[in-house]
Amino acid sequence: MENNGTDAARNLFQTIQAMSVSEKLDLARKGSKEARSILIRDANKLVQLAVIQSPKITEGEVLMIASNRQINEEVLKHVAINREWLKNYRIRVALANNPKTPLPEALRQVAYLKARELTQLAKSKSVARALTVVAEQRLKQVKK
Repeated sequence: MENNGTDAARNLFQTIQAMSVSEKLDLARKGSKEARSILIRDANKLVQLAVIQSPKITEGEVLMIASNRQINEEVLKHVAINREWLKNYRIRVALANNPKTPLPEALRQVAYLKARELTQLAKSKSVARALTVVAEQRLKQVKK
């Protein structure tokens, strides 16, 4: 016998799958954390943007989104231009390390990273070569 939490999540997922785009947009703005976590994986970019623009979204959710490599570039760009979220260092690190983050936004984050994260970024094979080069240069400046 399955527990009620799993059943509820499955029912929510099935309910969301049956919704129209406009209903999903409305749910993204007004729904629960669980609903947002399902909706952020929706194929429609508008639904993903509605989730990130939700007034109820938390920094923890934004961090998960910034770390997710399946998220649309537009959503990551929206995260990168929000000054309130960029106060969280872990969100900056997640944006810099996400290969889907648009290059200008990822490069902007390098200036704020500490030596440990710069070292990891410089060695990363998943991000753009230009980003690893800038991280190496910044690391040399930090170590002086």
